[in-house]
Amino acid sequence: MLYWLTALSDGGDFFNLFRYITFRAGGAFLTALVFGFVFGRPLINVLRKRQGKGQPIREDGPQGHFEKAGTPTMGGLLIVGSLTFSTLIWARLDNPFVLLVLFVTLGFAMIGFADDYAKVSKQNTKGVSGKIRLVLGVLIAVIAAIWASHYHPEALQGRLALPVFKDTLLNLGIFYVPFSVCVIVGAANAVNLTDGLDGLAIMPAMIAASTLGIIAYAVGRVDFTEYLDVHYVPGTGEILIFTAALFGGGLGFLWYNAPPAAVFMGDTGSLALGGALGAIAIVIKHELVLAIVGGLFVVEALSVIIQVLYYKRTGKRVFLMAPIHHHYEKLGWSEPTIVIRFWIIALVLAMIGLATLKVR
Repeated sequence: MLYWLTALSDGGDFFNLFRYITFRAGGAFLTALVFGFVFGRPLINVLRKRQGKGQPIREDGPQGHFEKAGTPTMGGLLIVGSLTFSTLIWARLDNPFVLLVLFVTLGFAMIGFADDYAKVSKQNTKGVSGKIRLVLGVLIAVIAAIWASHYHPEALQGRLALPVFKDTLLNLGIFYVPFSVCVIVGAANAVNLTDGLDGLAIMPAMIAASTLGIIAYAVGRVDFTEYLDVHYVPGTGEILIFTAALFGGGLGFLWYNAPPAAVFMGDTGSLALGGALGAIAIVIKHELVLAIVGGLFVVEALSVIIQVLYYKRTGKRVFLMAPIHHHYEKLGWSEPTIVIRFWIIALVLAMIGLATLKVR
């Protein structure tokens, strides 16, 4: 929205700064951060008053989690609210990719909100039916996939770019939309599965988003794409503003979510963040790089899949409990130890994913 101030510029004054994506990204970060600090405590107070007993605790979960009974959920409203407000203020709203990512984020946030509301109101951990959530998620992802493909350069439409092998493009044809749906829905649910400990999901999501934001900025500049030998996607640079807002909003939420958490993000936040990561990866044509950058989320999701399949076949468990962060809880690791070590892993994976820009 503030981009219109460039119309007041003569090319050498203060208003000219609003032409630069990096300047507006910095503004988006600070705006989202302040938003989180200002509205965080009032939101928590409202949630605590409305929810009463807070988020239901799984009876089969680690014993330490029962100490968190009464903690309100739906804290994802703070993240989504701050990043949405900040993006609308600082990003160019005539950019179709920014609108696409916002659409996916808000769409999955609404699904998560409905699930959280069902859990709190019924004081049951089941919430909304998994089939209903899946159908709604797929519908949002289908729209996003078609939307992204429409605005991609013709040479990239329906094609999958490979990291390292930069001259290779796989033509997925009619399978591009189903593949993109898997990326978005898979990312949303992977982040959702990771959100099981105080601060565990938010920091890796912020790290992954920041990394994808840097890639988006590079992919949106002709000079950078020529130097790095990656595919140019006009307009993706504006995604950096969204990811900067996500980082700022995430820090604002983490202020209240740090152990012991005053609020949980709930499905409202985790599904929204995961959906956003998937949407960004599709927009910037780095779908496979997302599997590296968000490798922690992939491992968490795989641990659940492996556990379920192995148990159905043998009646035995591979892990003491899935997702895998609960396995380490059962082994006796303290919650802060698990969280910080997983943050480190997420940062290392992000650096590896970022390195794919140059490696060939």
